[in-house]
Amino acid sequence: MTSTSHRMNQPGLLRAAGIAALSAAMLAACASLPSSKATMPGGAEMAYAMAGQGGPPVVLQAGLGDGKDAWQSVFQPLARNGAVFAYDRPGYGATPAGTAPRDPCSVAEEERRLLQAAGLKPPYILAGHSIGGLYQYAFAALYPHEVAGLVLLDPTHPRHWERMQQEAPAQAAVIKGMRAVTFSGAMKREFDEQAVCTERLMQAGALRMPVRLLVSGRSDIAATPAFTAMQDDLRQDWLGLSGAARAETLAQSGHYLQKDAPDAVIAAIEAMRRNTR
Repeated sequence: MTSTSHRMNQPGLLRAAGIAALSAAMLAACASLPSSKATMPGGAEMAYAMAGQGGPPVVLQAGLGDGKDAWQSVFQPLARNGAVFAYDRPGYGATPAGTAPRDPCSVAEEERRLLQAAGLKPPYILAGHSIGGLYQYAFAALYPHEVAGLVLLDPTHPRHWERMQQEAPAQAAVIKGMRAVTFSGAMKREFDEQAVCTERLMQAGALRMPVRLLVSGRSDIAATPAFTAMQDDLRQDWLGLSGAARAETLAQSGHYLQKDAPDAVIAAIEAMRRNTR
């Protein structure tokens, strides 16, 4: 998960509990990205940051509990070579909480409407971290003709929580406790709805666009053998879901790849940019 940092990627759902306080403190100490507001259909406002010119635009989606500021390490470098966009989902950062569904398909549809409201035209290069990777996968599956390429950073697998409860119950118990005590309302809704709609996405088969899958090589907290085996299996399953050729391990990076290994993340996104122009 993420910055208040309970994010749920394949390894990250467990790690979140251990790095939550540190991550929140780090973000609080950093300067925020410049913020603009877009009015959505129905009148709700959403906060976003946009910089650079030229396409295809890079659209960044953060993990559970994180907003656009989770991308500070890579945002401005990416803006030097083209348009880049990041935003706060409802309940995070400068975007007020709302009542719309928070399942991956609904978040993807909401993101698409926000991009339209902000005047950013497809095709996009989508990059998503943790549960944000699941959301970008949903966008690419639902609107493939609007996506030039996809970069996934430690993405949450559609069946991650289901598998964790079955195969790593001790870690699942930790996450249940975190959800009850420390998750915000927005985080609880995203967590609880993470598997809604994903079955139909998975049935569609591999995506038909360039995909890079980057995964962390360092564990932020201790993981049991059962959890590690589950994580490795889900990473392999991502290859079939996404169509990525391989999982690229960033050996010295923990769950926050864009913070621990920003140069590698920037390089992967810029390579996707060059190959899709």
